Amino acid sequence: MTRDTSLDIAVTGLSARLPGSSNLDEWWSAVLSGKVLTTRYERSALLDAGVPTSLLDDPDYVPVRGHLNQADRFDAALFRISPRDAELMDPQHRLMLESVWSALEDAGIAPTGGMPTTGVYASATGSEYLRSMVAGGGLDPVSLEEALHGTEPDFMAGRIAYKLGLTGPAMAVQTACSSALVGVHLAVQALWNGDCEQAVVVAAGMGYPQAGHLFMRGGIYSAAGTCRPFDESADGTVAGSGVASVVLRRLTDIDDDDPEPYGVILGTAVNNDAAARAGYYAPSPVGQEAVIRSALRAAEVDADGIGYLETHGTATRLGDNIEWSAASAALAASGARAGQVAVGAAKANIGHLDSAAGLVGLIKALLTVKSGLIPPVAGFTKLNSLLEDDTSPLFVPTEAMPWTGAEPRRAGVSSFGIGGTNAHVVIEQAPRRTTARPVSPDAPQLVTLSAADADALSRAAVRLRGYLTDNEPPLADVSRTLVSGRATLPERLAVAGRTGAEIAHRLDTGIGTVRGRGPDNGPAPVVFLFPGQGSQYPGMAVPFADTLPGFTAALKRCLGAFDPPLADRLRGALFSTDFPPAQLMETRLAQPAIFAVEYAAFTALTALGITPAALVGHSLGDVAAACVAGVLDLPGAARFVAARGRAMAACPVGAMLAVRCGEGRALELIAESGSGLELAAVNTPDNCVLAGDPEAVETFRRWLGNRVDSQLLRTSHAFHSALIEPALPELATELARTRLGRPTVPLTDAAGRVIPVGARIDPDSFVRQARVPVRFADAMGTVSAHFPGAVVVEVGPGRALSAMAEAVGLSSVPLSPGKAASDGTELLTALGTLWTLGQPVDVERLCGEGRRIHLPGYAFAGPSWLAPEAAGRTRPYVEPPRAAAAPIPGDDRFGEDTSGQAAAAVLTSIWAELLGQPDLKAESDFFELGGDSLTITRLARRVHKDLGVHVPIRAMLAARTLEKQIAVVLGLLGVTETS
Repeated sequence: MTRDTSLDIAVTGLSARLPGSSNLDEWWSAVLSGKVLTTRYERSALLDAGVPTSLLDDPDYVPVRGHLNQADRFDAALFRISPRDAELMDPQHRLMLESVWSALEDAGIAPTGGMPTTGVYASATGSEYLRSMVAGGGLDPVSLEEALHGTEPDFMAGRIAYKLGLTGPAMAVQTACSSALVGVHLAVQALWNGDCEQAVVVAAGMGYPQAGHLFMRGGIYSAAGTCRPFDESADGTVAGSGVASVVLRRLTDIDDDDPEPYGVILGTAVNNDAAARAGYYAPSPVGQEAVIRSALRAAEVDADGIGYLETHGTATRLGDNIEWSAASAALAASGARAGQVAVGAAKANIGHLDSAAGLVGLIKALLTVKSGLIPPVAGFTKLNSLLEDDTSPLFVPTEAMPWTGAEPRRAGVSSFGIGGTNAHVVIEQAPRRTTARPVSPDAPQLVTLSAADADALSRAAVRLRGYLTDNEPPLADVSRTLVSGRATLPERLAVAGRTGAEIAHRLDTGIGTVRGRGPDNGPAPVVFLFPGQGSQYPGMAVPFADTLPGFTAALKRCLGAFDPPLADRLRGALFSTDFPPAQLMETRLAQPAIFAVEYAAFTALTALGITPAALVGHSLGDVAAACVAGVLDLPGAARFVAARGRAMAACPVGAMLAVRCGEGRALELIAESGSGLELAAVNTPDNCVLAGDPEAVETFRRWLGNRVDSQLLRTSHAFHSALIEPALPELATELARTRLGRPTVPLTDAAGRVIPVGARIDPDSFVRQARVPVRFADAMGTVSAHFPGAVVVEVGPGRALSAMAEAVGLSSVPLSPGKAASDGTELLTALGTLWTLGQPVDVERLCGEGRRIHLPGYAFAGPSWLAPEAAGRTRPYVEPPRAAAAPIPGDDRFGEDTSGQAAAAVLTSIWAELLGQPDLKAESDFFELGGDSLTITRLARRVHKDLGVHVPIRAMLAARTLEKQIAVVLGLLGVTETS
């Protein structure tokens, strides 16, 4: 049969939380081992869960379930859901939110923003959590309405779409046990019809509380508490809890940058048994056979290529017989040979997950065709004699076995719902990729992680470390996936390295990793620092060229502005670590080399998204700052720098001495020694540089002795002293040829003052700047005053300015390793540091040629949520102590008669109650704490009830913060703020 492959649907992402395992890999290993993962509860555990004693004492009560650990936990803060709303949400809805997030991550899709048009098809078991809250009698009408929104199926898909920004169809799919697989069918149809470009199918099944079942003769539940599909001892199923999600896309839309699909959906079908059954709850062999035949026709394949069938497999006497006979008939009629098709039954491992059962079966079948390993049916001993038929295509595997059937590997998945809605899906292993990307295995890579809180970030680091230790993925792929396939959240970590083992070691030890959190009100201002002569070293362009996108092109453009002979020498000095250091010490070469690196690095950094708030130069760095700020164009700046280097090189030789003391003390020492030295630079409040004749400097150094620490600098001239004055006429002549623009970025002048945008620049200032002392300390003080909380970035080959900035209390990030020998990761670490601080660094451009792969996703582990109303059904509920809502700062502003203070306290208390947030501040934002338009209406109602005023909903929506909403209420009350 010839197939139209243009209709194939790829499964690009998976997520599941299932009984008896902490992750999907662990679950799959257990399934391959044939493990039964259900739990037999202790009586005390069931009592603690709220199961009535009368039920536990019933001799027919079976204390077994596929138990989901920590099912009550939820990362509400990540989804900006208030504590009170989290309490009222059915745990199934909470689990589905987290599961969809994880599935999208597994598909290499950042779960928030910028994704293809995505549909949501959600299913869940009827809410026993809601029934428990209602039975407890503690829900007032308003709380009941809120609880309905958090528990009823009408709202679960819409909430997922709202919280994750998914703009395709969002609908609940409820057909009992077949719900999830019917959701897959509808999602496939939507992708075919163009309703969406991507679809997420998610389903949860969980009772509240998680407990056993009451055996009833003729029912579907097992008296023994075991689920043995198709076994001679089968006596029914057991319940299970869990959640699962899959992400679907058209196979034709998948490219080489996408993670490799888990498999491909070839065809789906849905029907209903209607009246062709013994009763409403009974299955029909006619309907089941028909749905399998329809799915094979939709897939355009014959059953001779089917090697595995994941069955509905409830282990009931009636259900097993009907399913076996219907599947056998359908597959045999389509060409399947006797004993060709291995059957599977996930319920034997974990129990019946109700609405989620079909999706778990699909995931199990996908892992089977992907791995080529067929798992056994857990607990199977001997085939039910009623099913024995030598002509049946079906057989039950009793141990894991390799796939021996036709290629490509194909499988079917069945799911049948009480009420007669049947679904079947035909899948195939994903086509093998034949393309490979040329990625250097030794190239350094930046690995980034982010989370909503610090603990989650630590957990993510541990999980990634474990994955890198146990696997050997290309590090470029890891980098690409974590940058482009994850949401960017406030708490961040960055680490650079060349191998996965190196990254794992750094994550383990913390050495080389940086963590940070950007300010809540946006990134801090960034100030670029441009170092001067003395920071150069041979090969200093290499780390920038290897790591920084756009640097090489900008450097080529800059070198093109110099005369060709000088440009040739510069290339050798910048790219060869073997270039003679003594030659690079020469002023005529050092200054153009430093300028070229600074210009190219600035150009590349701004292209990465880092926009400076101000520029600060140190000596020669002033010229680089002026150029990138638009005061000097590139040709004019290059000519001036070359002339500056030549002219200064022709000056008398000199020396420079760094002294560890302040300016006043340095001048006193000069006067006291009679040395005639000059103050050349004031770098920090306790670090200066003196300059003069080499003999005078050496005499002064010996005289200084132990009075003050000093260090002779590696330089050939006494810059910023009288010995440089012979160069000044040539500088003035060169500047006369150059037309100066006005700065587009604030920058500092020679005195350390800020020159604002658009100011006129005096050409003579560049001449004076070469002669007067460098006042870098004053510049740093000015930066601190003008840009509080600024982060300084040293844009050049050195690190000295970073240390000077830190000495005055500023945070600094040097880009260069500052030496010829490095491991190539320093620059990536610096850029990662800026990203962790909340700077808008386009880190995706740093990922090289990596492609997205399947990696561990968000490490969910939120607190436990339990509504008091739910707990009160079966045992007294003691509400955990909550701090009283703290009065907001500044309550004394609201009138001396305290009426304003009282009203402010009332509104603060209402906020605390509705949002479940006792720790409130004046600037607390109603919506960032999980409030929404419905909660605002409840707030307005409470304000009217408690304070007697009608507050306009629109005004409260616009106000948002606690302080502003208080002002709205006080205005209506006629209370005037006294501040």
